[in-house]
Amino acid sequence: MGKPSIDPVRWTPPRRGASSRPSAPSSMRVHVTSGYGTEDVLVDDGRVLTGLEDGRIVAIDPETGAETRIAATGGRPLGIEHHADGGWVVCDSTRGLLRVARDGAVTVLVGAHDGHELMFCNNAAVAADGTIWFTDSSTKFGFEHWRGDLIEHRPTGRLFRRDPDGTLTVVLDDLAFANGVALAQDESFVVVAETAGYGLRRIWLGGERVGRVETFGSVLPGFPDNLSTGEDGNIWVAIPSPRQPALDWLLPRAPWLRKVVWALPQRLQPRAKNLIRVQAFAPDGRLVHDLAHEDDRFGKATGVRQVGREVWLGSFEQTTIAVLTLA
Repeated sequence: MGKPSIDPVRWTPPRRGASSRPSAPSSMRVHVTSGYGTEDVLVDDGRVLTGLEDGRIVAIDPETGAETRIAATGGRPLGIEHHADGGWVVCDSTRGLLRVARDGAVTVLVGAHDGHELMFCNNAAVAADGTIWFTDSSTKFGFEHWRGDLIEHRPTGRLFRRDPDGTLTVVLDDLAFANGVALAQDESFVVVAETAGYGLRRIWLGGERVGRVETFGSVLPGFPDNLSTGEDGNIWVAIPSPRQPALDWLLPRAPWLRKVVWALPQRLQPRAKNLIRVQAFAPDGRLVHDLAHEDDRFGKATGVRQVGREVWLGSFEQTTIAVLTLA
């Protein structure tokens, strides 16, 4: 099946935010998995879970490197979170929002909305009462053609809320490639990443500001991917690729130029560098961590999880997961 056509619209990228000088981790370790595409990571009972391109969810023992198969979704698992009642919530790009039980049984929680199948279920955050906030990145492009959404830049991404009784609500729509989701530790707000907008948006869930939508943090130095709330209470964001000058130049210009670019073989389209970059923002939006590193064994971090002094990373273009130690 060929890639879909695009219908680009002009968009003027935001000015780059104030530059910060990223710091290097004090150390980095890498664990090799048995498959490709370790999109997200989740620390669970001392193990690190990740989903793979072939549909498997596996757990890695960080001490021995031993790998255990947890389940197979039958699709393409991306974001992984703990379920409030045990097991895990998995965003599967082809099957939708799933619950995976400890015995490996897979249940579809949300596969469609308004009679249309979800195109690109991506990342989630789970509240203590079992409410699940999750993204569908695009209504036109699936995981295999994600670059098309960024090049077209006609935002169709959505942030959903699934209540414990199964009620499904669209919280935000027209998002520029909706991606990572994270809840504040006190659940006072939820943050969603707009990959194609180089930024994060916060929706207040309680108090005097309930319902308000605002920018969270600063304009990011690249394309944000998955989010997570760290043990430290900060909102962590994986940035797999820096902003691409060629794309920034094309976006506000004649749309037909991007049609030409999209028609090119992928190897001739703008490509991201194999960097590692993650940032963390305090609940008030202040940047408190900015980590950057390079390593031949790992790059383009798409998943991030902070536990103690360690920051675990996954990547949709690697067979490895990595762990950075904060300086």
